[in-house]
Amino acid sequence: MSQDTSAAPVEGTAAPVHWAAQVLGGYKIYGEGEAEVRALDGVTVGFESRRFTAIMGPSGSGKSTLMQCAAGLDRLTAGTAFIGDVEISRLGEKALTLLRRDRVGFVFQQFNLLPTLDAEENITFPLDLAGRSPDRAWFDQVIAAVGLGDRLHHKPSELSGGQQQRVAVARALVGRPDIIFADEPTGNLDSQSSAEILDFMSRAVHELGQTVVMVTHDPVAAAHAGRVLFLADGRIVDELLDPDRDRILDRMRALGR
Repeated sequence: MSQDTSAAPVEGTAAPVHWAAQVLGGYKIYGEGEAEVRALDGVTVGFESRRFTAIMGPSGSGKSTLMQCAAGLDRLTAGTAFIGDVEISRLGEKALTLLRRDRVGFVFQQFNLLPTLDAEENITFPLDLAGRSPDRAWFDQVIAAVGLGDRLHHKPSELSGGQQQRVAVARALVGRPDIIFADEPTGNLDSQSSAEILDFMSRAVHELGQTVVMVTHDPVAAAHAGRVLFLADGRIVDELLDPDRDRILDRMRALGR
C-alpha cells in the first residue's frame, strides 16, 4: 500500500515538503503488564529529503529504536512507517529486504567491511549482490567526495579506522539511495577522523543531494546536521534547526534535569 505523504502546499508558501521517510503514530512496545516498556510512545515524525537530521536523547530514550523502525530494520508494534510513498509497515519480509537494498543506505559504528575485498569491492558489494553495475560517473563523484581515490585497491587491514569508515560511507552512497541512516557512525573514531566523516556526510547532503538521518549522543557530531530531534521516554520532546554545539548541549542538559 502506498499514499502521497508529501505535505500539501499552503497558499503563499514554498513548495510542499517531500519526505524521504516518515513514522506516523509509532509505538514500539516490549514486554507485557508490569514489564512493559514503551521504546516509542506515539511518535510522529518526517525526515525531509536532501536534509541532514540528527536524533539525540538520553540512553534509553528510543533514538536507535526510532531509526531502526524508520529504516525497516525493525517493525512498529502500532502505527505506520514510510520510505518515500511506500508503507513499509505493510510489506512482507522479502519485499522489505528488497526495498532496503535498493532505496536505503546504512552506516554503522562498526564498519562491517569484508576483509578479503579491497575498498572498491567493498563499496560496490551491495550493487554486485543486486546484480547492478554502479553508475561510473556517480561512483567517481562519491569517491572524490570521500577522498578515497588513492585507497581503492587497499584491503581493510591496510586502512586506518577513519579510512574504513569512509569506505562504509561510500558504500552507503554509491547506490544513490533515497535515504541514508547512520547509527553512531563516529563512535569508534578519533576526533579528527570523526570530523572528516561528518564533513563527508554533510557534503553528501549539500553537494550530492542525499538525505541523511543520524543517531548520535555527541553534540559536536549533531552540530553538523541542519536539524536535531530530541527524544525522551520514547517521545519527541524538542527540535533545533541549524544548531550549534552550545545550543545542543543546553537542550541535552535540560533533558537530563
